Amino acid sequence: MLKALPIDSIEQPFKTLLRNDHIVVEAETGSGKSTRLPLWSSTQGKVLVVEPRRVACTSLAEYLATDEANPEKISVGYAIRFEQHFDENTQIIFATPGVALRWLSEGLLADFTTVIIDEFHERRWDTDLLLALLKQQQSHRLVITSATIDSQRLVDYLSAKHLHAKGRNFAVTVINQASDSRDMPDIMNIDKRISRLVSEHIDTQQDILIFLPGRKEISATHSALKQAFSEQVTAGLLDIIPLHASVTDDERKRALTESDKQRIIVATNVAETSVTIPGVTLIIDSGLERRTHQRNGRTVLALHAISKASSEQRKGRAGRVTDGMCIRLYGKAAALELITPPELQREELVEAYLASLCCGAKFSQLPFIDPLPEKTLTVAKHALSAMQAMTEDEVITDYGRCLYQLPIDTLFAHLITAMATRADKEAMVDLAAALSIPQRLWQPPKNEETQEKLYQWLGNSFCDASALIKIVRSEALPDWLTVDDNMLAEARLLSVQMREILELPDLTVASRFKREQWQNAVINAVPELVFVRREKRQQAMSNGIVEVNSARDSLIDCKVEDNQLSQAMLVFDQFALPGRGVKQNRILATCCSPVTMSQIVDADLGDIVQGDTVEQTDGSFKTAMQRIYAGRVIDTAWTQPEGQSARSAIIDMLFAGEAMPELAPRIVADISQWNLYLALGLYNADFVKRQPKPVDITQWLTDQIDDLGIEHIDDLALFEPSDFIFDGIPEWERQEFDEQYPREVKLTDLVMAIEYDIPRKLVVANHIQGNRKADPKRWELPRWQGWRIKYKKASRVIDIK
Repeated sequence: MLKALPIDSIEQPFKTLLRNDHIVVEAETGSGKSTRLPLWSSTQGKVLVVEPRRVACTSLAEYLATDEANPEKISVGYAIRFEQHFDENTQIIFATPGVALRWLSEGLLADFTTVIIDEFHERRWDTDLLLALLKQQQSHRLVITSATIDSQRLVDYLSAKHLHAKGRNFAVTVINQASDSRDMPDIMNIDKRISRLVSEHIDTQQDILIFLPGRKEISATHSALKQAFSEQVTAGLLDIIPLHASVTDDERKRALTESDKQRIIVATNVAETSVTIPGVTLIIDSGLERRTHQRNGRTVLALHAISKASSEQRKGRAGRVTDGMCIRLYGKAAALELITPPELQREELVEAYLASLCCGAKFSQLPFIDPLPEKTLTVAKHALSAMQAMTEDEVITDYGRCLYQLPIDTLFAHLITAMATRADKEAMVDLAAALSIPQRLWQPPKNEETQEKLYQWLGNSFCDASALIKIVRSEALPDWLTVDDNMLAEARLLSVQMREILELPDLTVASRFKREQWQNAVINAVPELVFVRREKRQQAMSNGIVEVNSARDSLIDCKVEDNQLSQAMLVFDQFALPGRGVKQNRILATCCSPVTMSQIVDADLGDIVQGDTVEQTDGSFKTAMQRIYAGRVIDTAWTQPEGQSARSAIIDMLFAGEAMPELAPRIVADISQWNLYLALGLYNADFVKRQPKPVDITQWLTDQIDDLGIEHIDDLALFEPSDFIFDGIPEWERQEFDEQYPREVKLTDLVMAIEYDIPRKLVVANHIQGNRKADPKRWELPRWQGWRIKYKKASRVIDIK
């Protein structure tokens, strides 16, 4: 006999409606929806249950396979990345959204009658995409569960029926630990604050669930609690358990199974939905989470206050079996968002776009529940087009299908497929595997002694990328390396999976690769991965599009020979954080591989710009042709000026006063005054020969050089400044015009350059030289009748009246 649950109140209407309708089930935490609905749906055929998290997938499937939860012994299995437990006769399969999307692209969802998307209120991009695709196909009966008040939008979106079931049977007392009712959640000293709170409640023998934003805070709080309650832990009376996406199976089972010991479970929002944590009657809610959002065109990961919907979800973890308590570390009137914004509204869309195309749908035309941001959509479309993953009319290419086949970020998939040799492909596969796991694979050494050991271990390939590849490949790692064994196992599984897909050698017999050859292949495939250091700010690096800073844990600044930092590098992985300004981002380069400037030159990156022309000891001239990448000169070649190069060099020399020093000041004055003359409307066709058009000084000099037949710098010796005559303002009018509108004004111990802003009727007198302390007086200046006058000295600007 099944134990009664709140969700049971809707069993009959659910089974009746499911025959002909989509259903949106709104049910509070603890109602039993995640276990009962799959069983009810299985009466009408095979059921796919899409769970947003791997922990929920495995734990729900394992629980539903027990006699207690499933007395009729309906077959249950699950599918997550690297792990599948089901066969063709399994009636209910729990799967993550990524697995469900791949099955949809391969036509495998045809085996299912009903698709249940659980915990839809989390609004992940893959669940939003899956729902839009299934809505468009209209080939399955859909059941969507949501724990929030926003479920009516889902009902309207799907033209579905709405069922509501109450959740908790027991009261949960809420206590807000804040000095002011409006105080927002705060990360400051969170581990110490929680440790003090736990000390006040540890004697009650109740299990405690603590919500924290991430693994870093969990680790700090876990250590603080173990230190504070070491006697109870040693005596076997207390179990302090971390719970996040990458915990071990043992830690997960300890967290999700009742115990004789008192338990303190320190978790991320992985414990917020789906999973049942029995015995918990006290919640400590930090009110914080880490989530992504778009900021100035970048997806950044940042600390956020949770939404009111998440706050209720967390509270709902208590009060499952008896009255509970929820202590919130923020004010009762804190200005929390109503619901968490959808990922499709706050992340880059390349991966979602590609998944949609592989499922046979045009991403830009899918009927999403919320419209997609146009700017982010356009960026994703351009990225996939540049990779040749799709056609202009949004049809997936064979290359795009190849990219999607690899279970990693689209950029890494593109890099792998772009490698020309097998050895280079393998290197890219292993690096991509190491960078595609949910947590860091290793912690680089901080002390010089261990850094030296690492340097010896890596040899000439001392960099982040080479270290990751070698760690993934090595059967036996040095004991002085700090490596996360769980993440290493996952990275190796991912590498093995991709090697099988691409028919590459086993990981145990990985091919040796030549690092420079591999780097060159990467540069040619994705040039924007090449970054060079800023000349003045050496910690900053740029590729001409974005600026990054080397991360503290990167090896790029370690083991610097002769105090010379690597001036160019490939940046394979970036981590974006919000900066101080509302549009600023701080982007850290977390995985780098140093390259030489010559590698960048050989790849023909950057622009060639003509530099200075220098006279040689033999009287000849040479011009510097500079290659500029990301605002920095990375190579200079000296050439004999010829053609356009010679013409540009001649003009530069004239402006610099290195040839005919009296010419440039006169021509600049003549043409500047002519342009001002025209702008003031003083042109009179009866007296002026030149056409009334503004003149560009550089272009005029270029035309004069062509007209005079000057082809080489040496030819300048054949001409005089008098050969360059600009026929502009009539001579009889020029003196009076210069007096009324001078370009320069000289007073006692003060010289000013004059600018004219004609549309604003404004004169700006810029201080050039002179030690005069007093500002100029109006009567000392030209009349400039009807004009406003400003005096500018350095950053100081004043009105002269």
